[in-house]
Amino acid sequence: MTAVLRLYTRAGCCLCEGLEQRLRALDPAPVLELVDIDADPALQARYDLEVPVLALLNAEGGCHQLPRVSPRLVGEQLQSWLSRHGASPAA
Repeated sequence: MTAVLRLYTRAGCCLCEGLEQRLRALDPAPVLELVDIDADPALQARYDLEVPVLALLNAEGGCHQLPRVSPRLVGEQLQSWLSRHGASPAA
């Protein structure tokens, strides 16, 4: 089963954009679902100063929030981090 990642983000957030770019640059790239927190007041209240937030979706539709991803992780280091957290594209 392919891992699906949910990225809680907001427009104009350079950290959010950077994480999205680094995730999409992986080979293979994970399945990525973007959620704009500013489109939902409850999500905005929960994640306002925390974005970007990465979560792993499960088969039942729930999600498990992952630890904060260091902006220094790229390429193989980011792939290894995802694997350690059960979120590699092939997980």
